[in-house]
Amino acid sequence: MLKNLLILFLSISLLFSCSKKEVQEVDEPTDTEIGMALYEEAVQALKEGDAFYAGKKFKEAESLMTKYTWASKASLMANYAEYSRSAYSNAIFGLERHLNNYPADENLPYVHYLIAICYYEQILDEKKDLAPLLKAKEKFEFVMENYPDTDYGTDARFKIDLIIDQLAAKEMSVARFYMKTEKWIPALNRLKTVVDEYDTTIFVEEALHRLVEVYYRLGLEEEAKQAASILGYNYQSGEWYERSYKVFNKKYKTKKLKKQKEMGIIRKKIKSLFE
Repeated sequence: MLKNLLILFLSISLLFSCSKKEVQEVDEPTDTEIGMALYEEAVQALKEGDAFYAGKKFKEAESLMTKYTWASKASLMANYAEYSRSAYSNAIFGLERHLNNYPADENLPYVHYLIAICYYEQILDEKKDLAPLLKAKEKFEFVMENYPDTDYGTDARFKIDLIIDQLAAKEMSVARFYMKTEKWIPALNRLKTVVDEYDTTIFVEEALHRLVEVYYRLGLEEEAKQAASILGYNYQSGEWYERSYKVFNKKYKTKKLKKQKEMGIIRKKIKSLFE
């Protein structure tokens, strides 16, 4: 009986001893390993379309990463997740934070470009507010000047042209409103802005014609003729020149014009929003 009890006691002692040894030999995962697992989980969530959950997991991963490269990558992906679900304010805030926290990140050109895109994609929803237009233009100019030989620099040039068209469109929209309400001086100032600052846009012909109309209405015939001569010199075969010609020659009948050079789809869309 005693012998059996000793064997049982010894067996139990060995069992606990082995269990303790096994527990000691199992290493706890490091913060970096946990962070990598969270990163992979976030990538999968992003692929599945759950950007909100992905952003949350990327942020958790960033807080655990000890290696600069991986922490910066997690930060950037978290902000991309915010952008992909159109949470532009969150994305911009996070990207600005990224610039401060990771100044040596090799992806800085992309970070600046993504900030510009966040502003740019808010433009069509902000028909009255110029802030997104101006901030997008400023940021794209920064990208173009600092990273001219990258794909981001190339696209920034294209985006700036579209933004300038939209700025001109907004000025023309306000000028037309002032003309309808017979506020001639404010209308004049807006039209001059289009002619002076946006002379490469599709709106400059109309702006020159409207100047002719406003000057003529104010009794400033010499100024009206000067605007008409500029319009005629540059766009003599255009519809707006014919309209200006008719201001001085009331009996003149506008000719039916041939189809003019077709505008790009994007410019057509932009112009239609403000007419």
